[in-house]
Amino acid sequence: MTRRRSTLTWVLFVAFVIVPIAEIYVLIQVGQVIGPWWTILLLVLDSIFGSWLIKREGGRAWQGLRTALESGRMPARELADAALILVGGTLMLSPGFVTDVFGILLILPFTRPAARRLLTRIVTHRLLAPNARRPGPGSGGSVVRGEVVDE
Repeated sequence: MTRRRSTLTWVLFVAFVIVPIAEIYVLIQVGQVIGPWWTILLLVLDSIFGSWLIKREGGRAWQGLRTALESGRMPARELADAALILVGGTLMLSPGFVTDVFGILLILPFTRPAARRLLTRIVTHRLLAPNARRPGPGSGGSVVRGEVVDE
């Protein structure tokens, strides 16, 4: 439990401290190179492109999910794609170039498979963790022994 809390602390630290500092730094650097108005225009165009990309790829993911369900197969790949598009879209909503780059990488159909493999690896590791605490005999978890009585 301590390791999980430590990991969560680092993730939150990066998300709320490191990423905003990196975004501000990159915005200042881009603004110094191309000028403030061109930087604002680039951010607006980036948002428009991101909205179009999210709509297109989200529609494809939705269609793939419907097709998988109609054919009766488990839509694991389609659900992973939908999750990645959702996270990528969320990153695209925040202003800045750093988060937009990561968002676009999660949304584009030719870079999404690498992110899907990483997501699958993380989820599999979390679900099949060898030292996961599960209640039961010998696990150290609380087990209440009893008897079922039918009345």
